[in-house]
Amino acid sequence: MIVTQNAPHLTAETTIADWLDDPIGGALFAELLAQGGQTPDSLRPVRNLTLGRLVAMSQGAFPQEMVDVLVARAAAGDLPSTEGAASAAPVPAQPARARAPRVEWVEKVTEGRFTGKTVVVTGAGSGIGRAVASRVAREGGRVVAVDISTERLDDFAASLPDADIVSVAGDITDDASVAAIVEAAGDRIDALANVAGIMDDMTPVHEISDEIWNRVFAINVTGTMKLMRAVVPVMLPRGTGSIVNVASEAALRGSAAGAAYTASKHAVAGLTKSSAFMYTGTGIRVNAVAPGPTITNIEARFGSELGAERVRLAMAAMPDAVEPDALAASITFLLSDDAVNLNGVILPSDGGWSAV
Repeated sequence: MIVTQNAPHLTAETTIADWLDDPIGGALFAELLAQGGQTPDSLRPVRNLTLGRLVAMSQGAFPQEMVDVLVARAAAGDLPSTEGAASAAPVPAQPARARAPRVEWVEKVTEGRFTGKTVVVTGAGSGIGRAVASRVAREGGRVVAVDISTERLDDFAASLPDADIVSVAGDITDDASVAAIVEAAGDRIDALANVAGIMDDMTPVHEISDEIWNRVFAINVTGTMKLMRAVVPVMLPRGTGSIVNVASEAALRGSAAGAAYTASKHAVAGLTKSSAFMYTGTGIRVNAVAPGPTITNIEARFGSELGAERVRLAMAAMPDAVEPDALAASITFLLSDDAVNLNGVILPSDGGWSAV
């Protein structure tokens, strides 16, 4: 153990950027990440989050106990030992950088925007889906919240006890589950947010397994299609409706994921544009949002050395990850009547990544 000047200013509420830029914090993080075969660069997309936020987003990989240990070691000036530091990835000396104060975005609920409307939201138990369902409910809408997990749905409904929420646990690739969703909505469906989706394992086409390909397409494409196919007949007689599909930056570029996920999100974009064209003049609008890096419970794994090498290279241009409520702002805008003149749009909500 090497004890040096302590760093009591590093706490759970300190941003990861400040931890990494600090001589003590950076060394402690380098040691920790090296144990998992990673470098501080792997945290670049979440640099502006606080250290404590990693507990919620890591799904157990970064527990609260680990945060407590890091904070205590920083306060004590407990640097990694010379022997341990030799096995860890070195932290290059960084010149002091003047960072402009970060102004945090604050969600502003538009009261009554969805009053009288019934909105179906898939993937509503967590991540972007939960943020969308929450915002719709808080803006007066009746939400049909759909998720594969009953436990997550119960937790969501409990978080908004005064809201009008109907929970439906089911698999969006299953016809019986889709029928149950429509039945729960009743004779009126004003909007559908197709949020549920899964990531692939970043493999290039010559390494894709049939299992990964079929599962990714079943949920990301077939499930999206089945919900659209089910709600459009409810919308058509009323002459109004809004459908928002969640695509991805991977629908706009080839460098954001593996072949399966990228192809599936290109398919979602095509399904969106075809439907927008087909239903023009009926009062039904069909748009999509293409998220950039977002903090959700969808875990990206690298099942290929080539895929990892190529995708990590592309991550150099990736903007900071955002919280799901930032995506919910974009999605609920398209769901709402505020987007009355938008149809067939693939809206990048990516912090400027698509402009690179």
